[in-house]
Amino acid sequence: MERRNAWLTYDEYDKQALERLCHGYRRFLDEGKTERECVSKTIELARDNGYVELGEAGELHPGDKVYACCMGKTIALFQIGNAPLEEGMNILCAHIDSPRLDIKQNPLYEDSGLALLDTHYYGGIKKYQWVTLPMAIHGVVCMKDGTKVEVIIGEKDTDPVVGISDLLIHLAQDQLDKKARVVIEGEQLDVIVGNRPASEEKDAVKEGILAILKDTYDMDEEDFYSAELEVVPAGHAREFGLDRSMIMGYGQDDRACAYTSLISMLDCDLPEKTACCLLVDKEEIGSVGATGMESRFFENTVAEVLNACGCYSELSLRRCLANSSMISSDVSAGFDPGFPSAFEKKNTSLLGCGVVFNKFTGHGGKAGSNDANAEYVAQIRQIMDHAGVCWQTSEVGKVDGGGGGTIAFIAALYGMNVIDCGVSVLSMHAPWEITSKADLYEAKKGYDAFLKRV
Repeated sequence: MERRNAWLTYDEYDKQALERLCHGYRRFLDEGKTERECVSKTIELARDNGYVELGEAGELHPGDKVYACCMGKTIALFQIGNAPLEEGMNILCAHIDSPRLDIKQNPLYEDSGLALLDTHYYGGIKKYQWVTLPMAIHGVVCMKDGTKVEVIIGEKDTDPVVGISDLLIHLAQDQLDKKARVVIEGEQLDVIVGNRPASEEKDAVKEGILAILKDTYDMDEEDFYSAELEVVPAGHAREFGLDRSMIMGYGQDDRACAYTSLISMLDCDLPEKTACCLLVDKEEIGSVGATGMESRFFENTVAEVLNACGCYSELSLRRCLANSSMISSDVSAGFDPGFPSAFEKKNTSLLGCGVVFNKFTGHGGKAGSNDANAEYVAQIRQIMDHAGVCWQTSEVGKVDGGGGGTIAFIAALYGMNVIDCGVSVLSMHAPWEITSKADLYEAKKGYDAFLKRV
């Protein structure tokens, strides 16, 4: 089956709309390098578009727009539709966490005149990709008195950056004989943060770093215990390719789908069925914890929405969830001509050929997959074709070549229909990932059409 390049379908209106979407997307990537920052930016955009916090909304009626947040890391937005909630919702769900390096709770030390921060990598990464890059520190520090300080170091042109060193090629003969997974090991991912001693005393470079932290953030060394600080690539998302057809940026898995889902939600007019956009944390480490998809946050929030609509019961909640339909908005591995042996080309997405549907993910014999049923796939085909969306299907590489999972199987536990649908990515989980502007635009169009389904 042939896949047409989406660029060939665009008129001038489409090209302008595409560029507006991608301009906002690059800004979202720059301002949302952590899950907390994504939620903060989402609330800002939602409130600008008429959304109010669920707890402040009172009784809900068709057309009302509300949001609920969990611990500053996960957020759900709802626009109440005309149909009873028991008939289900149309849900877009994406994750807003991305692979990174987390600073440990007792991280700061000095060795041979250098001050370093010890880290623990988060999510699946090729560790050797994270060295010799300019890195930034984002996050929060919570003091014992309840004060919370936001930290962003390394993003302004006037900011310093930090980073991880690598062994010089002249001495690397033994290192180059190692397998790629151990060329750089986890405990080697320590971030260099200083070299200037504050005095002639022992550990004077560390002392100098602590003085800077105290002066800038009123932070003592013990405050690392209650800090969430993430080391991420420093710098802006950029247009990629001489024709400016692509975007290179950090965290596009899965903020490419999170942003397009969010904008579709904000653009949605009064829907027949209640529309929902759910942006969750912790997908990269198994969707665990209070802010992951496995938590009860979403279920509890839907119960609160039903209550505010005056129709809550345990049975109504179960019917609402079971009758809902979801697009698990998550990225897919795009075919890379530099590594063709990893893919089965007929069943792999191509950059520029539109939004990607993965009927199943998982690994091996589809282990850990949702595997959407054929009836739901047929409905999705009809929706996309009717809306003129360029779309394609894909699997995650060759059979037995590896694999990966999404939140789809977790949502499906409620009995709802779920399918994975998102944007193709090159260099997924690398510090800098690549997507096609056309695929972002087609994802937005597809999500728009989905939220309107009856």
